[in-house]
Amino acid sequence: MSLSAVFSPVSYSDLPGWGDDGASAAFAAFARCARYTETRPYRTGSLGVAAEAFADAYAHARNTLQPANAAARAFFEQHFLPFRIRPETAGSGFVTGYYEPETEASPVRTGRFCVPLYRRPDDLVAVDRQNRPAALDPSFAFARRDGKRLLAYHDRQAIDRGALAGLGLELCWLADRVEAFFIHVQGAARLKMTDGSRKRVSYAAKTGHPFTGIGRVLASLGEVPLEEVTMQSIRAWLAGNPRRMDEILWHNRSYIFFRETPVGDPALGPVAAAKVQLEPGHSIAVDRLLHTFGTPFFIDAPSLREGFDKPFRRLMIAQDTGSAITGPARGDLFIGTGKAAGAVAGKIRHPADFYALLPRALAEGRRP
Repeated sequence: MSLSAVFSPVSYSDLPGWGDDGASAAFAAFARCARYTETRPYRTGSLGVAAEAFADAYAHARNTLQPANAAARAFFEQHFLPFRIRPETAGSGFVTGYYEPETEASPVRTGRFCVPLYRRPDDLVAVDRQNRPAALDPSFAFARRDGKRLLAYHDRQAIDRGALAGLGLELCWLADRVEAFFIHVQGAARLKMTDGSRKRVSYAAKTGHPFTGIGRVLASLGEVPLEEVTMQSIRAWLAGNPRRMDEILWHNRSYIFFRETPVGDPALGPVAAAKVQLEPGHSIAVDRLLHTFGTPFFIDAPSLREGFDKPFRRLMIAQDTGSAITGPARGDLFIGTGKAAGAVAGKIRHPADFYALLPRALAEGRRP
């Protein structure tokens, strides 16, 4: 597979703020990918960044103690060359933010804790070209097994109305329906259980229905100006309009199922699509059909300042994905865990220039 033409070679001096970035945290994230891939390699994305081309960098990272920032930058400069990514349309790429919610939960249903998080149902089936029924929307990655038939799975409205009740699928119970909805959007949560224990849950599967952002729904209905749509403004609208909650939430037919995962290092985020814990501020979700997990990205988003001590110019490692993250210059920045991280993540909607650091063995053939 040849390297895509969306990559244009540049030099490290072309990366604004490259010498000022805290590359040590990015190295820690990269090293976790290196250790994971020692037994199971990542899949190569369609832009041609071959997973096997990371072998030398991964081997070096596995055998290197955590370096300081200058040594970490030298590591990336030794093994990678920078390329600017051309967006699908003219102009810049685009970044949003996400976080790991933290909330109270109960192992059993009570009067207060009555909103379930469900584990993956037994009748949920992954579909592909081999088993996809002709009548099933081609975008669906999951279906419902009904005898010998595969049908579209129950959507959010049907599940909220009890389609899965009584099947014993509840992982836990939450007190707030809106909090549960945003846990679905984020795909993970850290739970403070009523018995004093701590748990983590993360994405296990979904119904297959396409994701619909309810912020855009509210904007289209004239309820919230599009330029003012943030997680905070959505929460405020839902709190002020409880009788219309079903109407708005059910626009997003997609429904997420969860699995319990080890708590792991509490300073890090959840285990994500790349099967490693996320590094707050240095892990990025990308389009996994295009990009290869483990790829370092330098993100230049100078207008992103709120919540950061300087304009956002950072080295990030591709370690996650999301159904709304599509295109070569589109990313979701993992900010961290809890309300403070959510307050920052919910406001991130910024233009950004994307630079991919590609393994030298792969990249040198593209140099002029």
